[in-house]
This record gives sequence, C-alpha cells and structure tokens, in this order.
Amino acid sequence: MHIQILGSAAGGGFPQWNCNCRNCRGVRNGSLRAQPRTQSSIALSDDGVHWILCNASPDIRTQIESFPALQPARKLRDTAIAGIVLLDSQIDHCTGLLTLREGCPHQVWCTEMVHQDLSSGFPLFNMLGHWNGGLQHNLIELDGTPFSIPACPNLRLTAIVLRSSAPPYSPHRGNPHPGDNIGLFVEDLQSGGKLFYAPGLGQVDDALLAWMRRADCLLVDGTLWRDDEMRVCEVGDKLGSEMGHLAQSGPGGMIEVLDGLSGPRKILIHINNTNPILDVDSAERAILAEHAIEVAWDGMSIQL
Repeated sequence: MHIQILGSAAGGGFPQWNCNCRNCRGVRNGSLRAQPRTQSSIALSDDGVHWILCNASPDIRTQIESFPALQPARKLRDTAIAGIVLLDSQIDHCTGLLTLREGCPHQVWCTEMVHQDLSSGFPLFNMLGHWNGGLQHNLIELDGTPFSIPACPNLRLTAIVLRSSAPPYSPHRGNPHPGDNIGLFVEDLQSGGKLFYAPGLGQVDDALLAWMRRADCLLVDGTLWRDDEMRVCEVGDKLGSEMGHLAQSGPGGMIEVLDGLSGPRKILIHINNTNPILDVDSAERAILAEHAIEVAWDGMSIQL
C-alpha cells in the first residue's frame, strides 16, 4: 500500500492566511523552525499508478502539483485520481471537489449523512451535476462491511463510525448522527499492510481501540495540543472537544491513548496552526518524540 500525505494541516492550513499567532508569525518571518502545510488529505494506491483521494482539500491543486503521480501523463487530459472517499462533509475536506470539476464525472464514496449535507446545506452534488455528470455517489455502509474501489482492487476499506460533529453549516449540526464522521481501516490484500486513518477523532472507546490495535500504521487526529488551545492563543472560544477533536495532552488525551498501543507506527495529522508541535524545537515536539509519536508533513510517503 502506497500512502501519500498530500496535506497535513487542519482547516486554514499553516500558516493560516489571517492568523498572526506565534506559529504563523514565526513561520512567515523565519524565526520558527517549522514547515508550511496545506489542508489535510491523503492519497492511497495499491500499484503506485491509480490513486484513491481521501478527502478533497481546498488546496488540492497545489497538492497535485506537488505530487507528480497525480498529474496528467497518459493522454491530453486525464488524472490518476480513480476514486474519492469523503470521511466527513467539513469544508476543509470537500471544497476541493469544486477545483476538480473539469475532471468530472468523479466516483465519490461517502456515507448517507455526508451525502445529505453535500446535497442540502452545501449542495456540491447538485452544483457539480452541471459538469459532465458531476459526482457519482457510492454509499458507504456503516455496518462494518468492507468495500473496495475498482481501480485499486487490492485495497479493502472499512468505515469506522467516529464520535464527532457535523460541520457548522449542516442542517443537523446540533443533532449528531452516525456517519457524520468516519475513520477508515484500509488493508492491502497483497502485502497485508493495514492503515487506520482518522483525521477527525473526538473520543476513543474500546471498539475503536480494537481497530487501532490491528493497524500497522495510525494516522490520527493531531489538531490541538490542549483542549483549550484556541482560547489560550486568543484565536477562538471553542474547546477542541466541542469541535470533535481529542487533544494530545492531559488525562485521556491522544498521547495517553497511543501509549497504550505497542505495535503500530503512530503519526499525527490534521494539525492546527496554533499547535506547538509544528515548531520542531518546541518542548511539546520533544514530548512526542519521547513517546515515539511522529508528526505528518506534506509530501510524506509511507508504504505498508
């Protein structure tokens, strides 16, 4: 299994265009040893030729330009994107579909709740129907039944229901449903490699831990270092837990969760611009290293 990190930041990217926090200011003026990042998305392949896009970031054009395997190379106009899986309907995970409109029709896999959001509150499916067939919906079931995408037949994907929030625009924002947000367990039937991917993860229970223990690599929510980080940095008033993100530090935090898993490679993704782990020289980054937890970066490649 080929895994390409196209974008590793949370919504807004890093540095965020309107943010002057310590991290964003430091990476702009060179006083911080940190790497700029685009908004979260990964690509999967079983052969290195045909690729499944997991979430479509608003930065997808830049991400394609940074990854030659996704660029047109076989005919006058084409793409190596053979399917798109949406894990939720958050703006930073689906707006890139607008940029991909010239390549329609696209086969899109998502849950019924995500399809509802993208047909009502933010009607991308309706809008893009005017471009050469638009988005063709393939339903992701929530009963644990694996599914596959024809162009990558050796990858078996299973949707895992996560406890998180629908986006602010969603008609059912205050009424969570199963399928608002999923993780993916991906197994390569040839190599046996197993990936657990969950860029938005609010809570971890025993059932979820069982999936995580089966994986060779974990790509999990690294949005915030502390639950009240937005307040402390004076850039917002919401807690991470209110936004559906489990912070790294503190009792029951992501570090504690990952410490209980001895087998998989552990990598944080979807990192907010305020998170001190973006600073390579920070004390928080050193703590992650002590716990054998990595920080994803744009262009990172993983093979399982």
